[in-house]
Amino acid sequence: MTIASEILSSLAEGRLVEVRLGLHWTAVVAEVASEIRCGLASTQSEARPHGSEPEIPAPGELERMSARDMAAWVQSEFPLRRSLGTAAVNALLPRPPLPWHSLNGEEVIARLGEGKSVAVVGHFPFVDRLRESVGRLWVLERRPGPGDEPEEAAAQLLPQADVVALTGATFVNGTLEALLGLCRPGGRVILLGPSTPLSPVLYEHGVDVLSGAIVEAPEPVVRAVSQGAGFHQIHALGVRLVTLMRKGVRIPGEGAW
Repeated sequence: MTIASEILSSLAEGRLVEVRLGLHWTAVVAEVASEIRCGLASTQSEARPHGSEPEIPAPGELERMSARDMAAWVQSEFPLRRSLGTAAVNALLPRPPLPWHSLNGEEVIARLGEGKSVAVVGHFPFVDRLRESVGRLWVLERRPGPGDEPEEAAAQLLPQADVVALTGATFVNGTLEALLGLCRPGGRVILLGPSTPLSPVLYEHGVDVLSGAIVEAPEPVVRAVSQGAGFHQIHALGVRLVTLMRKGVRIPGEGAW
């Protein structure tokens, strides 16, 4: 079974309440066991020729779908459906039990990577600050900028890293499992960003730390997503950053679970 299929098999059914496919972020609101939950995912898209099969079937009527059926789109070949599928997965996943660590992804990487070699897949806004906190830093990016490494360098660099931080977008775009297979045994692996499924299934596949997001105020967040908001904007409207750790993992200054 793939990671995605294992997570899908763990989900309860829910009723879709609202679906928003924004410019940068995708949001799905579902009612699960009388609880309203909202999940996020990065919006993935690709240029497609005119006349090709529509990426989104029956737009305007998506709320008629089963929430689990939408979640299954995380395995689709269409990027936009994968975004909707991941957001639906994140809506259907139950909130993890307390305690939640309040550390954000940058702090986790900095603490685990102090004096060590670190590879970050995805050019996060904090990578320049991170260079001052870790021993050595490689940043891999699909569209590399100054100082970045191309994504093709992953096979060479990830096995050398003591700490690997993967963007949750790798779950959305289907590259997560291949990247996890490149991480060296004994290293630490962090999956971070609002797309990250807060599912213990990921611990069974080599992920040590999940640094994701919980939407605490769905209404303003969904409205902003539908109007092209970036993450710093929706964060301020009601998104809480949380960090969870596999049992036995220790982050300096935070102790272990």
